[in-house]
Amino acid sequence: MGVTGDDAAPFVRGDGLRLAIVASRFNHAITEALLEGALAELDRRGVERSTVRVAWVPGALELPLVAQRLATSGDYDAVICLGAVVRGETDHHVHVGTQAAAGVMRVQLDSGVPVSFGVLTTDTEAAAAARAGGERGNRGADAAAAAVETADLLGRLPKGFVG
Repeated sequence: MGVTGDDAAPFVRGDGLRLAIVASRFNHAITEALLEGALAELDRRGVERSTVRVAWVPGALELPLVAQRLATSGDYDAVICLGAVVRGETDHHVHVGTQAAAGVMRVQLDSGVPVSFGVLTTDTEAAAAARAGGERGNRGADAAAAAVETADLLGRLPKGFVG
């Protein structure tokens, strides 16, 4: 495999990586399941629990700010953001989900530290539950895998590499 990867995602171990997880308390039951999935995936990839910090925030809009603080601290190789934004009676969920995603993207581009987006944006709580350990898998585990793989890849690329 070349240094920039290829189409088939390899299993990348995370031995020695220091990771932070920022999780939203809003829709706590869903987010807790996403967190369990993320931690299980990190265990599977050899990341020591003692090198993982979990920070809870009130909601999805607070994820980018705390992710920024952690990403720029120099203490973490990657940050994982977890949350659930479920449609309500208004369009509020669209704005929250869009801004949370834009904020997370900005943090990783500004900091140069991978920040994975494990925030569900669904129409129903049932759809969120299906993606938080139900029949649709666990997007928390997916976000953890993406963080490990991206941190590993960046560690193998020349400094200053721009896609």
